[in-house]
Amino acid sequence: MNLLKPVRDSRRRLRIALPALVLLATAACASTPIPETKMQSAEQAIANAERVDAASLAALELREARSKLAASKQAANEKKMLAAERLADESRAAAELASAKTGAAKANAVNADIEKNTAALVEEMQRGTGVTK
Repeated sequence: MNLLKPVRDSRRRLRIALPALVLLATAACASTPIPETKMQSAEQAIANAERVDAASLAALELREARSKLAASKQAANEKKMLAAERLADESRAAAELASAKTGAAKANAVNADIEKNTAALVEEMQRGTGVTK
């Protein structure tokens, strides 16, 4: 009875499988394309945020979006495609957040203006605007 036979068989399988796994992993990393569509999506989201004036109402989020996009481009240049893709997604999300915050701030300003005008009208109605019976 040879107790080492299963160990030798396992080692032999490992010697055959390991180079194949390394080759597969290398091929997967090498074939990851530049996430151009994700970067373009982030650029478009930043442009949309700029168009709705996020620079004044959500400057922090817009700055973060621009920074993440720059980091995404740098990662792509360094052939770190997964990081580039993740950063492009984060950039798009930050830009969309900037747009949403800007929209909310503008809506709140409009609501405050409407409430102010409504209060003025109610006050004027209660005063009796000089109309006699």
